[in-house]
Amino acid sequence: MPNFIASLPARRARLVMAGLVVALSVSGCTQLKGRQGYVVDPVLTGAITPGVDNRESVEKTLGRPTFVGQFSDNEYYYVARETRQLAFAKPRPVGQEVLRVRFDPAGNVVAVDKTGLELVSKISPNGDKTPTLGRQRSFFEDIFGNIGAVGAPGAGAPQGQ
Repeated sequence: MPNFIASLPARRARLVMAGLVVALSVSGCTQLKGRQGYVVDPVLTGAITPGVDNRESVEKTLGRPTFVGQFSDNEYYYVARETRQLAFAKPRPVGQEVLRVRFDPAGNVVAVDKTGLELVSKISPNGDKTPTLGRQRSFFEDIFGNIGAVGAPGAGAPQGQ
C-alpha cells in the first residue's frame, strides 16, 4: 500500500504533462482569421446615394478609397476581405466585399455597386513549368540540335556545287 501512495504524485505529474502535450498539439490546429482592406460599415456604405453625394462627401463619409479606377479617376473602390487559415496552410477567402462608387465628369455620384465572394477566382498554377505549344525538346536537344543542320541535304543549301 505505501508504494501506491508514493506513486500518486508521479502519476499526477505524468497526467499533467500528457494534458499539456495534448493541449499544445491541438492548439496548432486552430483557425487563424485575417482581415484585409476597408472595414465595412453597412450604415455608412448604405448612406452613399447617387444624385445626392459627390466626390468630397464620399471621401468624408467613407474615407479615402482602397484604390481609384485604373483608366480614369471617376471610380472609387473600397475592398474588404476576410480569410481563414489552418496552421501552415494557405489562407482562403471566406468573405469579400467590393464597393464601387462611380462619378460623372462633374464629380457627382452616378452609381454605387457592391459585389462579393462570387467574383473571387481560384487559380491553379501548372507547377514550375509554363506549358507551350510546339515540339517538346530536352536540354541537350536545345544545345546540340543544330549540329549538322546547316548545309545538310534538304535544309535549303544548294547541292552538288
